[in-house]
Amino acid sequence: MKHDVIVLGAGMVGVSCALHLQRRGLSVALVDRRAPGLETSFGNSGLVQFEATEPYELPRDLGFLISGAMNRRIDVRYHLDAVLQLAGPLFSYFVQSAPKRHAEISREYKTLIARSIETHAELIEQADAEELIAGKGYLTLFRTERELHKFFEKADARAKLGVSHLKLTAADVAKAEPHLKREFAGAIQWTDPLAIKSPGDLVQAYARLFEKEGGQVLLGDAKSLTRLRPDAWRITLNDRSTVEGEKVVIALGPWSTELTSRFGYRPPMFAKRGYHMHYARQDDRPLNNWVIDAEMGYVVCPMKAGLRLTTGAELAHVDATRTPSQLANAEAIARDVFPLGDRLDAEPWMGARPCMPDMKPVFGRIPGQDGMWCAFGHGHQGFTLGPVTGELLAAQMTGANPRIDVAPFSPARFA
Repeated sequence: MKHDVIVLGAGMVGVSCALHLQRRGLSVALVDRRAPGLETSFGNSGLVQFEATEPYELPRDLGFLISGAMNRRIDVRYHLDAVLQLAGPLFSYFVQSAPKRHAEISREYKTLIARSIETHAELIEQADAEELIAGKGYLTLFRTERELHKFFEKADARAKLGVSHLKLTAADVAKAEPHLKREFAGAIQWTDPLAIKSPGDLVQAYARLFEKEGGQVLLGDAKSLTRLRPDAWRITLNDRSTVEGEKVVIALGPWSTELTSRFGYRPPMFAKRGYHMHYARQDDRPLNNWVIDAEMGYVVCPMKAGLRLTTGAELAHVDATRTPSQLANAEAIARDVFPLGDRLDAEPWMGARPCMPDMKPVFGRIPGQDGMWCAFGHGHQGFTLGPVTGELLAAQMTGANPRIDVAPFSPARFA
């Protein structure tokens, strides 16, 4: 089989790249070791976060650094061997988190976020996936007045960028979520984001749309990638057949640099792992909104499979042994707040977010390798930014003018 492009990786980013390349008239094969939407894109909180105009910076206050070093926080944990090995990228991440530099990064980053809803909405309609939308918006809850009013200031700053929100009092929170077991000081209700009942199902809906429009979804191992000649790449599929393409796109999420390093491109990516578990609703009491317990650092979502509890970040090697103590600790706290019943999953799910030291994704032509392109490093927002990334990469690969300046996201910045 021969195609114009092979896209490696069938998560939200890879599927979106394949769809948009196909819509620009190219023949595209989408290849992954598993079916679409079963890796990192499967396990997130299912939010298209239009309000996330700033990437997650590393807090620089002394209290956070001390408590983080003790490795007991709910929102951040680490494996010591990984932190030591990734000291360079993590220190760079700390430096880039300085207020002035983070503000500069955010100005570039928000050009992507601003197009997240519209690019998803287009694909959701075309994929007949409207039934996966639970609604719009989510709650960020605060336990203390101090943190609540600090966050009000951030929300007001985002409002100037066109992000809508409501400020909720303790009474408002109790009305919105009458089955919470404790009182909160208040909340921000973000009203723009899309809440998706099953993020993996949405990726699969986009993949079916890709196939309906003539694309091929194939099972194969990205590690088998070889260059046949200057204008041809080849992948060996699980059935031992092969597929060839004039160009290849690396969209393998946290495994992307394992492949690109074979071809001389070694950007300093690191992984933030995360866990989730589904729960029955205790006494059938509903949760009406997607909810973040901001000061504790976990999320509870009323999804198709049950109430999904997702953790913060675990700094660890992608394929290191699972250590779901972070989930257990979050569950203990969440049970004092939410109507969580029995666990529904046999074991905790684990995934990994691919992060760059400057908090911006990497997409475009890989330096020094004709015909090799990439799209990875989206951190916490691969699910949100997949469609807009696919649109922009497809424009670059076909010689069209992208709708925004893509230079800040160029792979060349890590050449």
